Amino acid sequence: MRRLPALLLLIIAIVVLAACTGGSAPGWTYAPAPSATAAGSGEPSGAPSGAPSAAPSVAPSEAPSVAPSVAPSAGASGGTAGLTVTAPVGAATAGFDPKTLEAAAGAAFTLTFDNQDNQAPHNVKLKDPTGTDVAVQGDTAFFTGPGQRVYQVPALAAGDYKYVCDVHPTTMFGTLSVK
Repeated sequence: MRRLPALLLLIIAIVVLAACTGGSAPGWTYAPAPSATAAGSGEPSGAPSGAPSAAPSVAPSEAPSVAPSVAPSAGASGGTAGLTVTAPVGAATAGFDPKTLEAAAGAAFTLTFDNQDNQAPHNVKLKDPTGTDVAVQGDTAFFTGPGQRVYQVPALAAGDYKYVCDVHPTTMFGTLSVK
């Protein structure tokens, strides 16, 4: 009777050894399997040119910036200024960043909406002092981030304009002061 357990252990050892030394690949790995399709970023990508950029390099500032600039800056065309408003992750409760912007009266500018929030859809619309939507060029429909939309804003008269998310108007709003 003592030989039966020893024989059973020998058979189990042979089966395990045969399974470990078999020619088939294991059914598991430590690394995750690659996905069948690449996840898109939502932004188109350009093909590499293979040539170095002809644009001059700009050296970084030696003094660190204390806070982000909210004042408009001149664009490459010389006359158009650009502003950026961001919806950070959790913007539905925290709101836009920054909450105030400034622009020059009588000068068209671009407004970039940087939606970094992948938790909820957002948009940004500009409203004049009477609460009427300012007609901008660009898609103002709400979308879930991350992604950016750029709007061409016409020259505005001096005054305070509100920017707001249609989905979260009580928490996501800010003021654009046009001077």
